[in-house]
Amino acid sequence: MTRAYVGVGANLGDREATIRAALDSLPGVAGVSQLRETDPVGVVDQPRFLNGAVVLETELTPRELLDMLLAIERELGRERRERWGPRTIDLDLLLYGDETIDEPGLTVPHPRLHERRFALEPLLDLDPEAAVPGRGRVEDLLTELD
Repeated sequence: MTRAYVGVGANLGDREATIRAALDSLPGVAGVSQLRETDPVGVVDQPRFLNGAVVLETELTPRELLDMLLAIERELGRERRERWGPRTIDLDLLLYGDETIDEPGLTVPHPRLHERRFALEPLLDLDPEAAVPGRGRVEDLLTELD
């Protein structure tokens, strides 16, 4: 079993209900962070997000897990139109154990994880000792953002 961390977010519709539906679709949930209201990044002229993270105990490969996350997004009405644009649900594979993966369509740790408070804070909720491979402890990365 591998511990995988998945970022969850939404800024359209009933954000909390959609996030809860996504969490109910995930196998092996071992913990869920607090959900936080956050400002959008990239395209700032859109509604605020509700963001959090979940830790999974999984036997799925990283690619299988990513495929499952994308399928859940589609089931919950996610349409990919504009990069960083509004969305009904966003499920991002943030960490997969301590692995570093760089394949077409799959990068772990998430490439901008170390820059994003809205993703780092929920990781810290789930594991105070969490670390991002190649970047360091989540707690230290958050301090660097201040």
